[in-house]
Amino acid sequence: MFSPLFLIGVSLFFFGSCVGSFLNLVIYRTETGEQWMRGRSKCESCHHQLSWFENIPIISFLFLRGKCRHCSAPLSISHVIVESMMGTLFLWWYVAGFLFFQLSQQPFTILQPLFWLLVGILLLIIVIYDYKYMLIPDGATTALLALALLYRISLVIAGIMQPQDFFWTIAGMVLSVAFFYSLWYFTKGKGFGFGDVKLMAPLALLMGWPSLWVGIFLSTIIGSIVGIIMIILGKAAFGKPIPFGPFLIIGTVLSLIWGDVLIAFYVTLI
Repeated sequence: MFSPLFLIGVSLFFFGSCVGSFLNLVIYRTETGEQWMRGRSKCESCHHQLSWFENIPIISFLFLRGKCRHCSAPLSISHVIVESMMGTLFLWWYVAGFLFFQLSQQPFTILQPLFWLLVGILLLIIVIYDYKYMLIPDGATTALLALALLYRISLVIAGIMQPQDFFWTIAGMVLSVAFFYSLWYFTKGKGFGFGDVKLMAPLALLMGWPSLWVGIFLSTIIGSIVGIIMIILGKAAFGKPIPFGPFLIIGTVLSLIWGDVLIAFYVTLI
């Protein structure tokens, strides 16, 4: 017999993959201009309506061997990747999230985990959209900014975050956005787009001061290395923009996990 914790974990992974499947639909129909709340799912090649058993996240893709049952056209692997990533996010939130959700003051015992789950969903939406379409949706960026700002303000009101720390976080946000804007302006948009400039605002609020500089440094280094490798492999051309949003988000995640450790290590080297 499986333990209740295992069954809860499996259920959350499947629920997360369903959320990922729905987000795939929203992203695709938003880009094609379709109304994402109307009409059943259909094959992107032959436009045949899909049956319920063809819409089961991950399982249907494996059962159909990655091909449409009607026209045999290959299905995009991005569907199962997004579904798996979202399922993994929900599973991480359940299994390992307690290591990061440390606020015991009410109502933050509930608000903190919920906040980071919503942040994770929005960050995944941005990664997927930017990777597939070289575009960061303003709606996701605005929602992330509002969410991060409200969370920071609520921490200050509750006395969990000091006002001076909030001030420096806002100052860091302004400085980092100005820094990326100047790079975008003087390079005339080569290397990254204006959407990345706007994305820096909520990411800076999430990381806080001074960890945001760690996130910027890591995202720049990782993005540069990947960009050089892509140029060498012929997958990109010098001077042509690449999706930089995913690298900003990778740097943000690394900063949230190891930002304080890396800053302390750097201080010891001075």
